[in-house]
Amino acid sequence: MSEPVVASYCTTFLKPEMLHIYRQVTGLERWRTFVVTKERQSEDRFPFADVEVVPAVWSNFARRFWLKYVKREEAIVYRGEYGVLAKVLERRHADVLHVYFGHTGVHLLPFLKRWPGPAVVSFHGMDVMPREDKPGYAGKLGELLRFLPLVMARSESLRERLVALGCPEEKIRINRTGIPMEAYPAVAREFPADGAWRFVQACRLIGKKGLEVSLRAFAGFCGEYPRSRFTIAGEGPLLEPLQRLAGELGVGDRVTFAGFLGGRELCELYHGSHAFLHPSQTTEDQNQEGVPNSMLEAMATGLPVLATIHGGIPEAVEDNETGLLVEERDGDRLLDNMRRLAREDGLWQRIGSGAAVSVRENFEQRAQIRRLEAIYDEARGMKRG
Repeated sequence: MSEPVVASYCTTFLKPEMLHIYRQVTGLERWRTFVVTKERQSEDRFPFADVEVVPAVWSNFARRFWLKYVKREEAIVYRGEYGVLAKVLERRHADVLHVYFGHTGVHLLPFLKRWPGPAVVSFHGMDVMPREDKPGYAGKLGELLRFLPLVMARSESLRERLVALGCPEEKIRINRTGIPMEAYPAVAREFPADGAWRFVQACRLIGKKGLEVSLRAFAGFCGEYPRSRFTIAGEGPLLEPLQRLAGELGVGDRVTFAGFLGGRELCELYHGSHAFLHPSQTTEDQNQEGVPNSMLEAMATGLPVLATIHGGIPEAVEDNETGLLVEERDGDRLLDNMRRLAREDGLWQRIGSGAAVSVRENFEQRAQIRRLEAIYDEARGMKRG
């Protein structure tokens, strides 16, 4: 019996911050997949051979005019994208279509309503944001959530948001991030008795990551532990503002902006650090985290996490057991927790060890892949017409 086939649709395959998608696509065991995308990026970071690039194909003017203004079809139809995608899925004998990100699902809704096969859409965090610049978007999102046979969410907090947006709760399946634990082995670390603490944060340099809160707390910590260092690994639009802030806080010479690091480099950075900072926060446009990949990777190596009660973080970090949590934007309490690690006898070692055990029990990649494939199995059994 041949393997079932899932078409993995991702508008851009892949942006640097989409490592979790690459791990899913390349980690499948019982299902075979090919990728459908409009734009291929980062091939050196994310090598994958079976990619179908299907950019929008504009039909001739007369046909486009007829479809748009007479038939009142959606853009995906009158621009020709519908026909191209349908032919690809038919030619590749796709049993299930997995659409990554909710906003892409909204774009594809006219196609999903006509395609006879089953589709699932996975939500990851930023795709539950309202889009006030797109009139009617909220209504279309609600329609998508009601139409789909199954919806995937990366965390329980996202499940709650989807229910609030109108998704029937019985349709939602949790699809957690999986981490290849062999790539992030736990190591024994020496307590920095000399006060030379090494903090790390790895993420996109964007507002919801709470990097300004991290820098301010670190600056306060340096008042007592001046030999400490803080490495921020990642790229993003806030690089220059954060560099300026580090200078204004008087810790510019103790903060390293390392840029994007590959998995092996990142693991080495974690191994040389003592604690992982990640004070995520909900932004004004309601952007939030699922469960941060970098946080799970750091935990796998035995780093205690200093983070916030935000998004899916509390589902991975148990306060006072595998990390220390504070409310969003509470830099004073974050600083207090940094000091607790340095002062409270045995706390740093206990929490770091607990983190390494917990993440292996709950986020091991192969177990999460098996759960994902079970969702595909379920969707395949719901095939329409």
